[in-house]
Amino acid sequence: MLNYTIRRLLVSIPVIVASTFIVFLLVTLSGDPLAGLKGRNPPPSPQVVAVEAARLHLDQPVLQRYWTWITGVLHGDSGPSVRTNIDIGHEIVTRLGVTLRLIAVAVVLALLLAVFVGVVSAVKQYSGIDYGFTFAAFLFLSMPSFWFAVLLKQAGISLNNLLGDQVLSTIGERSVVVEGGTWAHLTDAAGHMVLPTISLALISFGAWSRFQRASMLDVLNSDYVLFARAKGLSRRRVVIKHALRTALIPMVTITALDFASLVSGAVITETVFQWRGLGDFLVSSINQRDAYAVLAWLLVVAVAVIVFNLLADLLYALLDPRIRYE
Repeated sequence: MLNYTIRRLLVSIPVIVASTFIVFLLVTLSGDPLAGLKGRNPPPSPQVVAVEAARLHLDQPVLQRYWTWITGVLHGDSGPSVRTNIDIGHEIVTRLGVTLRLIAVAVVLALLLAVFVGVVSAVKQYSGIDYGFTFAAFLFLSMPSFWFAVLLKQAGISLNNLLGDQVLSTIGERSVVVEGGTWAHLTDAAGHMVLPTISLALISFGAWSRFQRASMLDVLNSDYVLFARAKGLSRRRVVIKHALRTALIPMVTITALDFASLVSGAVITETVFQWRGLGDFLVSSINQRDAYAVLAWLLVVAVAVIVFNLLADLLYALLDPRIRYE
């Protein structure tokens, strides 16, 4: 297991280098990062522009700039920011907690719903319950994430106007002013998470529930499950104790592979609900042509995707004792 983990990590290094280099080229060729500075009125002096270009390493060739950035990352320096003039690493860490909180709760909610709906649909195949769950899954699966997020936000605003009170928070990850102690701050943060979490979770739930249903049907028709039923075990025990554990393996795979999609969905969700997480960080960085900030975002996401896929491989061995990594 240890050797397998080390091999997977070593193979991931070229993937990270290649992906960051491609994005670095695309961001570099997209425009001048100093366009905003040069467009000020009155315009800055050539000396000011030259100093800023040197600070951002824009006076170096492209390959040398990338090498400067990648070696700086290895030493804990993510490079200077065009937008804020502060360390990018510090800003990434600050915003990472906001996005991770959103994604973690959304994943747990989507998984619980998907597993429950998938198992019930498989056990009650071709029943009214199955058709109802199938309709709901395809409904959420077909919705554009940005449209669904806007729809939820408008529904929250309409509900607040109808009740004459702030029942659902629609802007930001917390209120500007919160009266009370720790519990008041926790409940305020939880209230702000309701709509963004539902928006992100239900979009993933649609696809995941269909995968869980298909996986469960495949396991229910396998020989060992049929043998367990023939021995006289109850259907409930066979489904929960024997079939579900094996049927969860494809769900682990799809959850790990969908992490990048969840991050993309979080970018849209954070933009709609005005959360200051990594999504807002990426959008602002792209608008300002902040190459080092975009690269830092990509590096965090790439490492997270690799870690999630590695964890998925390791979870296989826990869910299915037949799987061993040598």
